[in-house]
Amino acid sequence: MNKTVVLKLGGSVITEKQSAGVINHTRLQEIAKTLASYRDLPLIIIHGAGSCGHPEAQRFAIQSGVTHENAVGVGETHRAVAGLNTAVVQVLRDAGLDAVGIHPLCGSVAENGRLISFETKHLDRMANLGIIPVLHGDVVMDTERGACIISGDQLVLNIAIGISAGRVGLATDVPGVLAKGNVIRKIHRSVIQEIDLGESGKTDVTGGMRGKVEELLTLADAGIPSSIFHIEKLGDFLAGDDHSGTDIVEI
Repeated sequence: MNKTVVLKLGGSVITEKQSAGVINHTRLQEIAKTLASYRDLPLIIIHGAGSCGHPEAQRFAIQSGVTHENAVGVGETHRAVAGLNTAVVQVLRDAGLDAVGIHPLCGSVAENGRLISFETKHLDRMANLGIIPVLHGDVVMDTERGACIISGDQLVLNIAIGISAGRVGLATDVPGVLAKGNVIRKIHRSVIQEIDLGESGKTDVTGGMRGKVEELLTLADAGIPSSIFHIEKLGDFLAGDDHSGTDIVEI
């Protein structure tokens, strides 16, 4: 069984989503310290864009399609998310972790907003050598739209299935998936329509919590377990202990 863990750090976890381009360095350092305690765990990290990328993608209407008129937005959006990626990688390296930034724009192709060409084998090889690949939501070229935004959640899906990951975790800035203010302990397709997932109340072009859950349900169909939790529960997730009685949502 593959022991590699795929970890997604939500954009709202590592940036100040109400302030364009502001990175939460204090939170990043706390995350790096926790990850350093589990340095022997094969790990692949994907992080969201948060306030570094979503505003640019929205301003240039990337999700509506890219033509000559708004093609400049591809570079502007990538510059923003790549800058965040550089900051994340540096904090991890400062904590003694062998982190390497990888940009989905380089070598990925989408069709109507979904990845159709995306290599994953090298990521698993890196993780098993103690190297932590750090990817991020990015703009990629699209055969139908010109270009599109590929969310970190879609990357999680493609990577986890591509390498047959042992488990997947999504760290957020909320206690998990909520219904009427209460954390839902387990989610499966038979109850999904009963849950009011809503959408992100902040600038987010990737579908908010509903998009996250839908991607993770696809992972469940493939037999890959996943969890959604508040970033403060990161250590509990990495430890792989029984999550019953905790605010960690299992899917």
